[in-house]
Amino acid sequence: MLQQTRVETVIPYFQRWMERFPTIPALAAASQQDVLAAWEGLGYYSRARNLHRAAQILVAQHGGRLPEDTDSLRRLPGIGRYTAGAIASIAFGHDAPTLDGNIRRVLARIFNMELPARSPKGARRLWDLAAEHLPPGQAGDYNQALMDLGATVCTPRQPDCPHCPVNDLCAAYALGLQEQRPVLEPKPSQPHYTVAAAVIQRDAQVLIAQRPANGLLGGMWEFPGGKLQPGEDLAGCLQREIKEELGARVAVHEQIGVYQHAYTHFRVTLHAFRCSLAGGEPCNLEHASLVWTPLAELKNYPMGKIDRTIATRLAQEAKP
Repeated sequence: MLQQTRVETVIPYFQRWMERFPTIPALAAASQQDVLAAWEGLGYYSRARNLHRAAQILVAQHGGRLPEDTDSLRRLPGIGRYTAGAIASIAFGHDAPTLDGNIRRVLARIFNMELPARSPKGARRLWDLAAEHLPPGQAGDYNQALMDLGATVCTPRQPDCPHCPVNDLCAAYALGLQEQRPVLEPKPSQPHYTVAAAVIQRDAQVLIAQRPANGLLGGMWEFPGGKLQPGEDLAGCLQREIKEELGARVAVHEQIGVYQHAYTHFRVTLHAFRCSLAGGEPCNLEHASLVWTPLAELKNYPMGKIDRTIATRLAQEAKP
């Protein structure tokens, strides 16, 4: 949960998660929908799906226990070199290096590394430094200390170098280059997509669709729609998308909201419209599942941020 998410955001999620899934077997036995629902709001939902699959593998192959060595850990879904090293050293006391964003920054400054930190050569150099300076028998404490140093003192901007306990070892500080380390390559510009979503209501129910298990927001529920294509208007986009995805025709009515959201590699502006069926019965052509649900029950389906915002508004409007 702490990967790509702030500590203060994670704490209540972690507490609820441990109440719902107190053991690895309990997590393995849960449905993916229950897991995604418990994770909703943290984003990067592949982390939840990987955690769920890993628990199932642990029950099937490891007696429901987490292996201690980094090689076995790295064979589990969602666990890479950094996570395996952190678990092996902190949880099991193994002499294993790890390299998160904080440790990367601390080492790049102490050794004044001029290579871009996230380049293949830079990453190899940082892993070598992390391993070379690992104190035998104290790897867990050492790794946590570097993480905390980076989080509290050796921060990305305006590091508190005068109060740093290792400032006498820091080559970048000695040269006045701490603000220029680590060297970061420029980020590519993020593409922006305009998206339309259909809130298709019939009687007192609304149609929602479940995204395929893999990929962005895999297994989550959404209001169907898609990307605006060149030369289209928003209504035409929705009519085409619903025909392609559901095999049905819709009449597009009033717009009920415009929503902005940034994902890891792109940004979207989503326009939501009330719609009604104008021909054909929706069928499942591209999604994992389709459901007509009462508005009051939308809360029971895990959704991404934008779809949850729309669902909350609809549920509030339906209240007497």
